[in-house]
Amino acid sequence: MNYSRINTIGGWLCFTVAALTYILTLDQSVSFWDCGEFISSAFRMEVVHQPGAPIVSMIQRLFSTLAFGDKTKVAYFVNIASALASAGTILFLFWTITALAKKTVVKKGEEISKQQIIGIMGAGVVGALAYAFSDSFWFSAVEAEVYAMSSLCSAIVFWGILKWESQADEPKADRWLLFVAYIMGLSIGVHILNLLTIPALIFVYYFKKNPSPTWQSIVKIFFVSVAALAVVQFGIIQYVVSLAASFDYFFVNTMNLGFGTGILFFAVLLIGGLVYGIRYSILKNKRALNLILLFTVLLLFGYSSFALLVIRAQAKPNLNNYNVDNVFSLSRYLGRDQYGDRPLLYGENYNSEKTDIKETGKIFRKGDKKYESAGTKSAYVFADKTLMPRMYSDKPEHVRFYKNYMGFDEEHKPTLADNLKYLFSFQAGQMYMRYFMWNFVGRQDNEDGQFGGKDGNWLSGIKPVDAIILGSQKNLPPSIVENKAYNRFFFLPLIIGLIGAVWHFKRNQKDAGIIGLLFIFTGIAIVVYLNSVPIEPRERDYAYVGSFYAFAIWIGLGVFGLKEWVFRNLTPARAGIFASVIALFGAPIIMANQGWDDHDRSQSHVARDMSVNYLKSCAPNAILFTYGDNDTYPVWYAQEVENVRPDVRVVNLSLFTADWYIDGMRKKQNESAPLPITLKPEQYVEGTRDIMYYQDYKIAQRVELQQILDILLSDNDDDKVTMNDGSKYNVLPTKNLKLAVSPQQVLDTGTVPKEDAGKIANSMEWTFNQNYVTKGTLALFDILVHNNWERPIYFTGAMPDEQYLGLNKYLYSEGLNKRLLPLKPDTAITEDYERINIKPLYNNLMNVYGYGNIKNANHLDRQSADDVTMLSNMFNGLLNGMINEGKMAESKKVADKYLEVIPAKFYSMRQVMSTYYFTESLYRLNDLNHANAMIKKTADYVGKELTHLADVSESKNQLTSEQDVRFYLGYLGQMVKLTEVFKQAGLSKSLEKQYNDLFARFAPYANG
Repeated sequence: MNYSRINTIGGWLCFTVAALTYILTLDQSVSFWDCGEFISSAFRMEVVHQPGAPIVSMIQRLFSTLAFGDKTKVAYFVNIASALASAGTILFLFWTITALAKKTVVKKGEEISKQQIIGIMGAGVVGALAYAFSDSFWFSAVEAEVYAMSSLCSAIVFWGILKWESQADEPKADRWLLFVAYIMGLSIGVHILNLLTIPALIFVYYFKKNPSPTWQSIVKIFFVSVAALAVVQFGIIQYVVSLAASFDYFFVNTMNLGFGTGILFFAVLLIGGLVYGIRYSILKNKRALNLILLFTVLLLFGYSSFALLVIRAQAKPNLNNYNVDNVFSLSRYLGRDQYGDRPLLYGENYNSEKTDIKETGKIFRKGDKKYESAGTKSAYVFADKTLMPRMYSDKPEHVRFYKNYMGFDEEHKPTLADNLKYLFSFQAGQMYMRYFMWNFVGRQDNEDGQFGGKDGNWLSGIKPVDAIILGSQKNLPPSIVENKAYNRFFFLPLIIGLIGAVWHFKRNQKDAGIIGLLFIFTGIAIVVYLNSVPIEPRERDYAYVGSFYAFAIWIGLGVFGLKEWVFRNLTPARAGIFASVIALFGAPIIMANQGWDDHDRSQSHVARDMSVNYLKSCAPNAILFTYGDNDTYPVWYAQEVENVRPDVRVVNLSLFTADWYIDGMRKKQNESAPLPITLKPEQYVEGTRDIMYYQDYKIAQRVELQQILDILLSDNDDDKVTMNDGSKYNVLPTKNLKLAVSPQQVLDTGTVPKEDAGKIANSMEWTFNQNYVTKGTLALFDILVHNNWERPIYFTGAMPDEQYLGLNKYLYSEGLNKRLLPLKPDTAITEDYERINIKPLYNNLMNVYGYGNIKNANHLDRQSADDVTMLSNMFNGLLNGMINEGKMAESKKVADKYLEVIPAKFYSMRQVMSTYYFTESLYRLNDLNHANAMIKKTADYVGKELTHLADVSESKNQLTSEQDVRFYLGYLGQMVKLTEVFKQAGLSKSLEKQYNDLFARFAPYANG
């Protein structure tokens, strides 16, 4: 029996299963988060956010050509690239597991037997497919993110080092080491997570060269491996470019030569030094030096992919993050400067006293002929610091979280013990182990579980065990059992993996230690190194898939543990078959069965439709202000790839604080004219007017925005304040602002229809809602002053309130967007959601918007489910406004449209609230049948949720999820009153009884 052929076929069989799985469950278009940016940038070869992914862009660009000109298919084929990369990861994982298994069970020089082949192949299939169907890996496999290709690079690198190990005694074996180096260099252009395999690779090399290591030497090599990781991550990735920047600065600013001459000199020096070193190592027969230098050269070859970003930045594409057209901006781009620094081993706590500010470095920008100063990097000096600072962010929302989570009072200063407790309980526990358990034990739902509490937990399906962790599992509610992410693995994959780990350590400590090292470095070590703040925008489980990959190896090797310990009384061949089958059902099959529905995105296209909705609901030649990832990236995709509404100028307020972004907004893009920005480049260039603070000058009257703009742009020292260091800065002297309005101009531009001429205000008056002005706010003020209502201005409706600058009473909802309209404020409106523009809102919801198949899709991810509530609220706002105006016929059409497109299923608590208000509108429309049916459905859902919460409270003898209990009881009580008002006496009484019964269950814990 030819082992090599069987091994090859087995690997490709796993590849085929994985590829078919991912293609069948693939997102058919753009997904949320970064995917829209990656697809747009790949399609038009643009520059993505830091630290860039040029290899990903090039590969995705290649796959985009498979659409053959059909722009609506571009995203699908780019997603295919992720699917195939993920399947490739499974292929190399299979070969990695079989290589490790063969090395362990087949003695050197021994001929492999049939029963050994059965066990080895079984291990490979079980481990590879377990990872294929793991929650976090599957999620990234069906969308256009970087993590699929990053995983493929890691898998190839680890497989490559095992290939070297198996051939290390042969003359040309070192070619595999060079192959590993080159792939690792390329992987930097995908994602730097791949670098975390370096310690494991070094140990494979070390153990091969030193068959009998001592514990002292192992510890020494561990520190060497960490140092090697640091050299690559900082020395090669960052300091090579940083050194090039220093050389260019000297040649340009000191020697008066042209830009780039210093870079050329440095390149010649670097290449010359490497060539000399390689030649020297060959002549002197210094093999270790030769390998290190060749490794470095190939890493640099792969790393050179970042030249793509510099080349494309020179072309000034629409998406040109950081404008890396010079070596200084490239250096800061690669250094991820925008993410700031986080303390690691020693630093401040969230309430450490700030005593001073120190300069930590200088910032340079490219001028006309020389590099110019763009300010300095600075950091606070703190009065007190601690070892292992984990609770360091002083943002108010983070401080509140730290205090609530740890139970601190206002005066408490976190100690080393406090920080370690937070590290293990929250960062390592809640934000890593919870993800690990999702993948190999089971998952409760797809809600955000970063805050702890009842949502987003792991869950096994073994109710007595789950009850210990989560409380009573007697009456599980719809939010769990009807959630597609309710996946129960009954601990089986975890148990098989632990059996595999124990077996591996018993049979081959060196290899098991290497897998353990890979597991730790790609898991817990990332947790410690990143030192992430709480309350992230989304769950971050995708960052730890490397550790899940390592554990999947042990799941595969669990076949041997089962074979030797459970089926030891059978013949070896039968034991191998039984162990493989049991492990196959215990891990990959149950994972695939439970996980398919919550990973199947083939029926939903919410992100694509929502992005198109944002654009299509804008008036011609509009300016659309967005904020954050999901407001912006899908919209970029719709415009840059599908060419939807190229006349609309999309402005991301998250980026509007950067000079390079303002530069782009002052140019034509697609069919959109430049923005009406009068700022001169020297007024907003990096290091100039980065932030201007509010200083109350006690100005009684409101000040015209043009005057404020003049003050903020003034170079007159009288308009500035002097800081402690003698520098002078512009300040905002008042928050009470106004903008004069010409009614005729507003009418002539069609901003307001003629029938509403009497509603036009003579001036817009508002109170600015922040304590500082950024250059982005400055540019926005400039647009407001000089737009003259010629271009419609919109803000997306989902952005944080502070981004509206205090203009809320002039922002009218037209659906997903709020339009800025200079109308006299309606004093009857007390809440922002009541401020709607009925005609365009009606047209958008009834005729323009697509709804992403949310009614019938098999599964909606967390963001899509949130959008269901957002769309429901739009319908409610429109219905309420139209009913108030007496437009009953049109209102009934709107209600019918709601019932046609909005899912009947409840995806969240917020949708319970939204459904209640829709039901109220149905009663007002006298549609009693639909209203009563919806009330009953809502009450049934709420009752089941409250019953579960009561069960949990009783099992823990304390009130659990108090906020949720109050919410559900509150709306159940509202339903009692609503049905009573609309004379549904029988229904009202049954709801009242339900309310009283449930309230009584919580009463014993009311004061607890």
